[in-house]
Amino acid sequence: MHQFKELKVWQKGRVLVKEIYKATHTFPQDELFGITSQMRRAAVSIPANIAEGCGRNSDKELSRFLDIANGSAFELETLVILSLDLEFLSQDKFEEFDYNLNEIQKMIFGFKQSLINHD
Repeated sequence: MHQFKELKVWQKGRVLVKEIYKATHTFPQDELFGITSQMRRAAVSIPANIAEGCGRNSDKELSRFLDIANGSAFELETLVILSLDLEFLSQDKFEEFDYNLNEIQKMIFGFKQSLINHD
């Protein structure tokens, strides 16, 4: 069992959730149940799935939850791109999210590799 709160990738995901919520607060009201909700759910899914995987009984199960977290990171990356296209996000905010998401994706990949190499 892994201590998820000590993982840098979980910590980074937690900060990302806060930033996504702050950014989407300024999105058009008619997007509340559209892209705003989708972005928030995808963001929350990243650290939530890392934490859930850490609570499982095996590295195989943890690896599966890391895959889900990574899928959510890629989903959120797409939504961030669409938000830029729709002019809901500034170029600066887009670049910040894009950088952080790429870092999280790399960290998840590295974590998965460490599980494989641990066997």
